[in-house]
Amino acid sequence: MNNHELIFMSKRLKFGVDFDYYVDYDTLRRLATEYEAAGLDSLWLMDHLIWELSGGAVLECWTVLSALAEATERIRLGTLVLCNNYRNPALLAKMAATLDIISKGRLILGIGAGWKKNEYLAYGYEFPGPHVRIGQLREAVTIIKKMWTEDEPSFQGKYYHIEKAVCEPKPLQKPHPPILIGGGGRRLLRLVVELADAYNGVFLTPASYAEKMEILRSDCRKLKRDFNSIEKTWLGPLLIGRNESELREKFRKMIGRWRSLQELRKVGIVGTPEDCLKKIQELINAGVTHFIFTTRGLHDEIFKFLDEIRPQLV
Repeated sequence: MNNHELIFMSKRLKFGVDFDYYVDYDTLRRLATEYEAAGLDSLWLMDHLIWELSGGAVLECWTVLSALAEATERIRLGTLVLCNNYRNPALLAKMAATLDIISKGRLILGIGAGWKKNEYLAYGYEFPGPHVRIGQLREAVTIIKKMWTEDEPSFQGKYYHIEKAVCEPKPLQKPHPPILIGGGGRRLLRLVVELADAYNGVFLTPASYAEKMEILRSDCRKLKRDFNSIEKTWLGPLLIGRNESELREKFRKMIGRWRSLQELRKVGIVGTPEDCLKKIQELINAGVTHFIFTTRGLHDEIFKFLDEIRPQLV
């Protein structure tokens, strides 16, 4: 295990941001450098081809991540999460190895089974049922890990196959870049225990997150996996205000799918600094070790968090 992996897998709390894709690249690049300078741990990009929140417009995930690897120096770079079906897994392994080299060992490969049916159909991809998509994800992650760690890997599966698929040069991180699997179903949680280094829970309350952790812990016991070796990440909205009036005003400026401030409170970290600190502590108690915030266009919320809330967390 090298230093980059030690940073990713360490027990200290970490904080990142999931970039809002409706900003243009110049803004995104500026924010990336500012967040890095402010001490944020990770930057994440979602993987979508059509994004309704921005009228359908969206930048392609991997291209942007490659550019940000050159624009930054320290901060970890992750995908939250790649849709497995959009890229052949052998090609993805090669792309990821290259990006890990370009970023000097900062890549976190987040991947999932895919869910956005309208994207699949619009771009000409078949949209199989969840059983098939999870089976494809299992084979894809297996291929990726083999290509990162073996000299001439071969694999024959139901959905994918490779034959002496040389992947050189290998990623800088050893034995390989961390793999994060996102999703909420029982089979995906099992897949995390079998093949991944990290789990991502999206828009979960502390109680819901704790339930996922119990399933994860149970599967770890069955498969003899160290539960503490898995990074537990949480993705949700962040909104900080001095009072209810300020929160309502900020909420009106957010670009998002939430119908009310009350709904936002349920799935995110929302309220006064004291309220936010309490919610973060509840999520820590539930098992979260790496927080990833989305601000839906209110980018200064990250700086408010770093200045006013993070110093109070030990």
